[in-house]
Amino acid sequence: MKVTLITVGKIKEKFFQDAIAEYSKRLSRYCKLEIVQVADEKTPDGASEAVETQIKEKEGERILSNIKDGSFVVALAINGNMLDSEELAAKIEKWGVSGISQIVFIIGGSLGLSNQVLARADYKLSFSKMTFPHQLMRVILLEQIYRSYRIIQGEPYHK
Repeated sequence: MKVTLITVGKIKEKFFQDAIAEYSKRLSRYCKLEIVQVADEKTPDGASEAVETQIKEKEGERILSNIKDGSFVVALAINGNMLDSEELAAKIEKWGVSGISQIVFIIGGSLGLSNQVLARADYKLSFSKMTFPHQLMRVILLEQIYRSYRIIQGEPYHK
C-alpha cells in the first residue's frame, strides 16, 4: 500500500526532521511512504475571518492539487473521529483489504483545513480535542501509522 502525507509548511527544527526520518525508515518495511509539503501562507496578526478563510482556501488548493484520483483521503480534523491505536490499525487494514491502494493523510496549516479539503475527505480523524503544532502532528501521525502496521502484522508494540 502507498501512504502519502500531504502537509502544509516546512519542518525547520532538526529534532522534528530526525523523528520524521526515523519513522519514515521504519515504515519502509510495511508500505511505500511519500511526504508532500505544500507552501503555507503567512497569516497577518489580527487577520479577519475572511482573510483566514482565503488563506485556508489557498493552502487547500495546493493540497487538493496533490491528491491523485482514486486516493482514499483521511483529513486530520479536530471534529473528526477519535480512535485508539488498535481501531486505527483495523481501519488501515480494512481499507487495504477493500482494494484501496493509496491512503492520503492530510495535515493542515496553523488555521486548519479549508471546507473544500474537508469535503474531499473520505474519513476525518481526530487525535484529540487539543491543538498540536502541525510539525509535531507529523511525528505523531507517522508513529501511529507505524504502530498500526506493527499491530496488523501481529508484532509487539508499546501499549
